Amino acid sequence: MMITRYQIESCQDRFKKDYSHFIRQTPLWKLPGKALGVNCGQVWLKLEHLQTGGSFKARGMLNRLLSNPIPASGVIVASGGNAGIATAAAASELGVRCEVFVPAMSSPAKRARLAALGAHVVVTGAAYADALQACLERQRETGALLTHAYDQPEVLVGAGTLALEIEQQGGLPDAVLVSVGGGGLIGGVASWFQECSRVVALEPELAPTLYSAREAGQPVDVAVSGIAADSLGARRLGTLAWEATQAHVRDALLLTDESIRAAQLWLWKELKLAVEPAAALPLAALHGGRYLPRADEQVCLIICGANLDPASLN
Repeated sequence: MMITRYQIESCQDRFKKDYSHFIRQTPLWKLPGKALGVNCGQVWLKLEHLQTGGSFKARGMLNRLLSNPIPASGVIVASGGNAGIATAAAASELGVRCEVFVPAMSSPAKRARLAALGAHVVVTGAAYADALQACLERQRETGALLTHAYDQPEVLVGAGTLALEIEQQGGLPDAVLVSVGGGGLIGGVASWFQECSRVVALEPELAPTLYSAREAGQPVDVAVSGIAADSLGARRLGTLAWEATQAHVRDALLLTDESIRAAQLWLWKELKLAVEPAAALPLAALHGGRYLPRADEQVCLIICGANLDPASLN
């Protein structure tokens, strides 16, 4: 199914009416391109790493929980970390139980955050796909409400409110640069902007789910590893994201781990933004020349998450 702009607007209305304390309107920071070493008119930084739970995921997870009855067994999710944190935060907000399955590659910082939110954490398998399989088996036993990290309509609709918020704060950018793992974020963003702004998909070379899907003509399993695997480590692009990106996204670009790490450190050293590697892909695309804006272009970078160990920035 395709996500509609009406669904996204309705979701935002619900957030504003009843959950404005939980879903924050995160800042949109507009800087001259030269301030970031980029030859373009302006770079807009959508500081979504300041969202509840430290990532954009809170929008989709809360919308999923609000849109479905929650049984006594609560909610359950498999996650590299951020979707689990967002689900646990939403479950805490609503006063329901939360169980989170994470793979061994998930960061200790994210596991600690999950525990602090009161979630029951199960570490299993080497990668996200393994944790998801264990999660699905557990869900069949308990009947808990399953929250998927990226491939449910409510999740994409929630993510789409981020794009709507960008337009409300700053108007339409010429281009929006979006990190891609399973595709929940870009699916929601592309469903809002459609052809009004150029939406550009960015992936690590070591986790190319969308890029590989385009080569194959459909979502396929890929090997995932590298610096951003705990956030962008989905083995296969979501079906809903595939539909949205086929309709509205022209560019799918790959980035090296070295360029991602360099951009992450630049954001910290130059702008004092402590973000995880997945949030640095948009700047890496600009600094490395993978995306070349026009001299007068307004480019929006979605800074999507900040669940990291601060010591990793040293």
